[in-house]
Order: sequence, then C-alpha cells, then structure tokens
Amino acid sequence: MKRKIYKKEHDMFRTSFRSYLKDNIIPFYDEWEDAGVIPREVWLEAGKNDFLCPSVEEKYGGAGADFLYSAIIAEELNYHGLSSLFWPLHSDIVFPYIELYANEDQKKKWVPGCISGETILALAMTEPDAGSDLASLSTSAVRDGNHYIVNGSKIFISNGQLADLCIVAVRTSETKKPHEGVSLLVIESDRKGYRKGANLKKIGLRAQDTSEIFFDDCRVPVENLLGREGEGFKYLMHNLQQERLIVAIGAYAASEGALDITLDYVKNRKLFGKTLGKFQNTRFTLAEVATKVQLARSFLDDIIPRHMAGEDVVKEVSMAKYWLTEMQFEAADKCLQMFGGYGYMREYLISRLFVDARVQRIYGGANEVLKEVIAKRLNI
Repeated sequence: MKRKIYKKEHDMFRTSFRSYLKDNIIPFYDEWEDAGVIPREVWLEAGKNDFLCPSVEEKYGGAGADFLYSAIIAEELNYHGLSSLFWPLHSDIVFPYIELYANEDQKKKWVPGCISGETILALAMTEPDAGSDLASLSTSAVRDGNHYIVNGSKIFISNGQLADLCIVAVRTSETKKPHEGVSLLVIESDRKGYRKGANLKKIGLRAQDTSEIFFDDCRVPVENLLGREGEGFKYLMHNLQQERLIVAIGAYAASEGALDITLDYVKNRKLFGKTLGKFQNTRFTLAEVATKVQLARSFLDDIIPRHMAGEDVVKEVSMAKYWLTEMQFEAADKCLQMFGGYGYMREYLISRLFVDARVQRIYGGANEVLKEVIAKRLNI
C-alpha cells in the first residue's frame, strides 16, 4: 500500500535496500543465528553502501538523509525477520548522542568510523540492579586530573561484543536528586579496564551480540565526556523519543511481515479437503491481525512526521512503543498458530518472528514503565 509520508526517492531506496537484503543478508542469516553474532564484514559492507548513519551531514562525509531513510531500514529488517541486525541501534539510537552532543573535535574523531562501519556503537545504560530506573544507576566516574576513573558494570548491552565505542551512563557526583549526577562518557572498548563479559544466550535475537560490560578502574580522558557533566540524564530522556519510535516502527513492520507470510501459507495449506484460509477461524483471526496492522501503520504515519518536525511526541511515542510491541507479540503468536507444528520449527520464519518479538516489550523502556509515562502526560 502506498504511504503518503514516503516520496518517490524513498520508495526507490526501499526497493534497492530490499534487494540488497535478499542477495546479501537473508541467505546467510541462519548461520549468524547459530554463531550468535553478525560478522564484522557485514557492518563494513553496510558502510560502503551508505546504510549506516544516513542522517550524518555531508560535511562529515554522510548522506544528509532524512529520518524516513532510517525508518525504511528499520521496517525492511524487521519485516524480513532480520531484527538481530542492529543497524538501527547503531545509527538511530546510539549515534544521535554523538550527533547532538559531541563537540567538533569529537565528531571529527568518531563520526567517519560510524559511517563506514569501522566503528560499531553501543549504549550502556542498564545495570544489574537498576533496569529501567536510570536515576538509580551506580556505575561511578571519579575525576582524577585529566581522567575519569570508571568502576561498575552494565548488563544486556546490545552490540556488546562487537562495539568499538560505547556511550556509558555514569554517576559523576552524588546529589539529593539522583538524576542530576548522571553524565555520559564515550569509552573505547580496547581501553584498559574495559572488560566484555560473555556473549549472552538469548531465546530470541540470537544473531545479535548482547553482553555484560565491566569497568575496573578504567581510565577515560576528560575529553571523552559527551556534552556537559551532570547533564546525562537529560540527554537520555531527550533521545528516548527516537529510540522508542524506532522500536515501534520495527514492531509494526514485523507484524506486517508475520501477517504476509501467514496469508501466503493459509492460501496453500490444505486441511480436511480445503485450504486453511477457507476456515472461518482463520479468516476472522487474520482479519483481526490485519486491522491492527493497518491501525499501527496509520498511527506511525502520523507520529513520524511530527517527530521529524521536532515536536514533543513523548506521549504518542510511548503509546506507540507500548501498544505496537504488544500487538507484535500477539500477531506473531496468532500467526504461528496457523502453521501448526511447523510454526514451532526454526526452519519456518514465523518461529523467529515469534521469539524475536518477546523482547520488544522489555527494552527501550518496559511497557509497564511506558504506561506510567503516558499516565503522567495525562496529568494523573
């Protein structure tokens, strides 16, 4: 279906990107699922094809593209069940911190590698005892001359094994208001005292490297401070709007992908002498899923342009992330049921869409937390 928010050049890019995925990603994806990591060469090829950080200004070597190109990349990856390929995390969730808060010297140092794929990004907020409560983080950064001494640990860090640069939320001071003592440091993964834990074994997103990260007296130059000391919590809150929008976009696209492969399956699968699609239960179930997918698309097509215009759509984006990820899991579950026992087999894409959907309701802010965000915006 033609979507009004996309122009001809966006549609051309989508066609090209989809072709790239079919030729260069999909044939090898199962191997990466078994390995538990995406090869670094895949990132380098993405950089060569301008798929990373498309929003970067031309003066830094970027394409200067609008957010719709990022939306297309997120949609196509999730539609085809390639959600472990965390290019959107790198480009649209982590990189904006550098784009918005880095000074010129920092940008000249870090941006070229982010575009080329030579520098893979990660964002380290979550801690073993903090979860979604960012104000309670305890990883410390104590000033020592021209360095910070960082101690603590982070958990569930996406791109944790491959990351070359990690933006780390640290506590630089103790204050009466905990969020006022939070700062952001950009820490190179090869720095002494930066230690990667094991690649965590997950039930879904199996090709996505996720790790615990430890900091043991890690000395980080003061010039690696992102923005101002003590402003980190504000930066995190500001960037969560786009992070949650990216998650919501992926949830919609994965739901549509599940629906489309299920429609194809029920039109051909025969049961009791007729195709599965002729049974009322099948027809009604998929009619419900299709309706919710359409509602999701319409909701996003309203929010995305408003986000691009710089509007505060925290409430709407929180609604989208919460509702669309719930819908995604429900859609994957109902669609898998149509495949019967085959749906439980890894060789069928629907099984991957099902297990990959579960985490969407957790990261980017657990859905229960987002309901609180929505309620506050309703002044209750």
